Amino acid sequence: MKHPLHMLAFDLGASNGRGILGSFDGEKITMQELHRFENDYIDLSGVLYWDSLNLFHQTKQALYAFKRAGLGDLSSFSVDTWGVDYGLLDKNGHLLGSSRSYRMSCDADMERVWQKVPFETQFRRTGIAAQNYNTVYQLCRRQAEGDVALEQAETMLLTPDLIGYFFSGEKASEYTITTTTMLYDPVAGDWDWASIDELGLPRRIFTKIDRPGTVRGHLLRSIAAEVGINQAAHCAVGGHDTASAVAAIPGQGNFAFCSSGTWSLFGVETDRPILSDAVRDAGFTNEGTVQGGFRPLKNIMGLWLIQECRRDWAKAGSKYSWDEIVEMAKAAEPLRSVIDPNYGPFFSAGNMEEKIRDYCRKSGQPIPETPGQVARCIYESLALKYRWALERLEEIKGAKLEALNIVGGGIQNKLLNQMVADAINLPVVTGPIEGAAIGNLLMQAVALGELKGLDEVRQVVRNSETVVTYEPHHTQAWADAYGRLLESAEKVQA
Repeated sequence: MKHPLHMLAFDLGASNGRGILGSFDGEKITMQELHRFENDYIDLSGVLYWDSLNLFHQTKQALYAFKRAGLGDLSSFSVDTWGVDYGLLDKNGHLLGSSRSYRMSCDADMERVWQKVPFETQFRRTGIAAQNYNTVYQLCRRQAEGDVALEQAETMLLTPDLIGYFFSGEKASEYTITTTTMLYDPVAGDWDWASIDELGLPRRIFTKIDRPGTVRGHLLRSIAAEVGINQAAHCAVGGHDTASAVAAIPGQGNFAFCSSGTWSLFGVETDRPILSDAVRDAGFTNEGTVQGGFRPLKNIMGLWLIQECRRDWAKAGSKYSWDEIVEMAKAAEPLRSVIDPNYGPFFSAGNMEEKIRDYCRKSGQPIPETPGQVARCIYESLALKYRWALERLEEIKGAKLEALNIVGGGIQNKLLNQMVADAINLPVVTGPIEGAAIGNLLMQAVALGELKGLDEVRQVVRNSETVVTYEPHHTQAWADAYGRLLESAEKVQA
């Protein structure tokens, strides 16, 4: 191998996107952020959209930044994003309008589908939990609306595959992102054609499924000429950012993982999907791993809660930094009020602070009034929800877990990390911060033949990244608060 190998990860989240350069010398990888930008949905007459063309424009700026760095040839690039959302292409390969955002989904979308394919059947066929934003529910909503774009579509590409298509012209659906749709059959290893046919969705829009760690194509000649770089390889990696983040976990032994960001994705790795009634009833889902296995995990509403509160505070004229919010939370009374982060109204945008107060009011708890009280309530409640998820995972695996590895941007909140250790009464290992990006980059190295698989990927992570361990300081107060979490959830849902 000619050292170093230069690779570019486009790591796009539901709140921001980054272009991150990875330079790999065969043993360690170093990363440099070349470009960062904000990403948010756009509300147009009650329909929420992503600005897909701006995502393409912004990611292309990272290619320009690489050119300016004067590092020679770019070996490869790839894209990872959040799950479930997609774009539609017409017969000419042109984008049919902006991509819709999962944030506009509602339970009626699921109930409409269940009239044709009951949830129990969906879970047995796909292993995916009932979340109203799953791709299958989004598509059937457009179908019920008589959406012209869906009628005209020849191809559906999930978000990372859509952005990759803009760069390479290759149409394919990467395995890990495909599993988030609730339209993938994990036993057959193909699309869930039975449900697709029963729901009347057009078969033509579903492309071939490829695997992480393979070369999909190359940068379009026109873009390479525009930027002034070579036609780098376009690699299939863990297109779902959680899959890429989990690939970068340096842990060993019997551990659970959490990818912490807007969402907290909490789970374990298995070779096969777990399709039991217990998994279904606990709301766990079986998403794909980069090695072709599965991640039985729970989608927990994560830092979205505090992101929405911060957005509301800014609108009211109080623009707090994240550090300021953490300091206010530190100063607030501990374990005063707890909420279930997965309470239905929390999933939608707007008025989050009032929704939290309403939850506390309904559950008979002290109502958080100050930003510090609200923030502390959110952080402590997340930590307690992690304990709930950990206990369910131990039941599913039939074995005790020894530690929790957390990756992603959320690990920058040291207060939350310690709260999690205290709540679950296990060591919490944090790192790397850029889990999705490093997983993306190292799976590109697999595609290029420089690494042989996940064991070597994780060894490079251990060689390259510093992790921090938080030891638990579990108290009776945390145990009591966990009881209040379970009790409050029952009261609010009653």
